Formats: sequence, structure tokens, C-alpha cells
Amino acid sequence: MWDETGQKWYAIAMATNCTITLTNNTQDAAHKDIAGLANLPTVVSKSWQVSVESFDMSDVGSLLSAMKNKTKLKVAWGESSVADSTVFNPSANYSRQGFAYLSDCTFAFNDRENSTKSIQFTGASELQAVSGSVESGEYLANAYTKGQNVRLFVSSDNEALPTSVIAAAKSLSLHVSLQMESATTKDTTGNYDIQEPTALSYDISSNALVRSADTIESLVGGNSLSDIAAIYEAGTPVLWKIANTSGANNRTAGSTIVSGSAIVTQLTINAAVKNTVTYDSQFTGYGEYDV
Repeated sequence: MWDETGQKWYAIAMATNCTITLTNNTQDAAHKDIAGLANLPTVVSKSWQVSVESFDMSDVGSLLSAMKNKTKLKVAWGESSVADSTVFNPSANYSRQGFAYLSDCTFAFNDRENSTKSIQFTGASELQAVSGSVESGEYLANAYTKGQNVRLFVSSDNEALPTSVIAAAKSLSLHVSLQMESATTKDTTGNYDIQEPTALSYDISSNALVRSADTIESLVGGNSLSDIAAIYEAGTPVLWKIANTSGANNRTAGSTIVSGSAIVTQLTINAAVKNTVTYDSQFTGYGEYDV
């Protein structure tokens, strides 16, 4: 569960997995005055992380904004009193909570698949045991986003509007990461390692079929392999946006989810025998993105 306002809890809806990692950070205390070869680890600090995988895409904007603004969130977890229900108010009978940064997000929009997100929180405070229950607001957990309904649109440079899709695309993912650094000093009380964000980076990956030029040009107003190769050769930023689609065959942009500038940093052409040739293009973010 996470909280952005300090007043209301939200459960991570439609979650398929939740992993909580508690770590005792150790240092070897063996020295020259101790006989024997064995290590003597001693605990010098504690740290924690929470990662969640989910089908829910309704909070993409909130998550991306929290990362961009380096928002410290209040995170809690525990055993829910209700399970396997499409509408419910989950409560944690036993929980732990603390402040954390949303440090890593991956959003995947693959053709003919449900869109997914993987998010990770990195603890930025001590972890406290909480008695009682944590109640979340009611929500509906059955709204799926199909991957083919979200497309990457790219321009030819950093001035033109991103109106051309990656033609014959099969997969699309956006990965955003906060670089974290320990901010614990001699003035910090407690045993927990305090993490703070120092930099933001993101990249976009797309996989597409290599189709004949006439098919691309006549049926899809988009970028083919030759267009992406030209952008790669130029080595300069282009405008991009990830948007919901409208129009025939999901080739026309509807509402924009996130946009920015990026450079094509890697282009891989896959030509395996008895397989349709595909190409992977990776865009590395240039400056901040806009939600």
C-alpha cells in the first residue's frame, strides 16, 4: 500500500506478486589480533525494499510524477483480511510501515497481452511495526489495458511532433529509475541506512517486425527500420510520446500518457533462420519526461 498525500492509503490494485526484502548490512570484523580464517560479520545497518507487479495501469501518471518529483511516499504492508474480491477495502491486520522512494518502474505494453507494471520502493527511513489495521479506499480491480492499445510515437528530430508509430511493433516497455545514494551520516540516529535520490534516468525499448517498404508506407503512417536507422545514424535527440491509440488498427494517437526527448542508443537486427526478421530499438531519455 502506498500513500502520496499522508491522508489516504491506496492498495496496489490487481497485483500478481509482492516481494519484501529486509537486509542486515554487515561488515567483516576480523582483524590481525584474531586467530583463525573465519569471517566475523557484524551488522552495521539495516535496509529494506518492496517490489510489486501488477496489471493495473490507472496510476501510471501518479507513479511517473512521484519519480520525477522525487516524492517520498509512506509505504505499509500486512496481511489483508479480504482476498479474491473485485471490489473491496483491504485491511492489514499486522503491518510494518516506513517512508520510501519509488526507485524503479517498468511498464510493459506488449501486443495481444495485458499491460503490466513492475515497481520498486527503496526504504528511506526506519521500518516500524504498526499495531491495529491499515484501511485502504475502495477500488475496482478489473480494468485491464491491452498492450496493442498503447503505442510509441516518434518524430524525425527534436522539433517535429511525434506522429509516426513504430510500424509492425510487437512489444514496448518504458523503464524509469532513480539513482539512490546513502545519506546516512554520523548525525543520523537509528540503525537504518537512509537512502536519497541523486539522479533520474529512463529508457524505452521496442521490438518490431521488419516489413517491406511498400507495406510500411502504404498501410502504416509510421517509422520503418530504415527510418529508425536514420535516426540512429544522426545520433541526435528526437521527440517521442507513449499514447493510447484511436483509429484504424491502433495507428493513430489518442491521449498522451508520457512524452519527452530521447536518443536511439542501440539498434539490433535479429535475422534468425526460419523466423521473420525483427529489430530492437532502444531510446535513452534526453532530459526530463512530461507526464
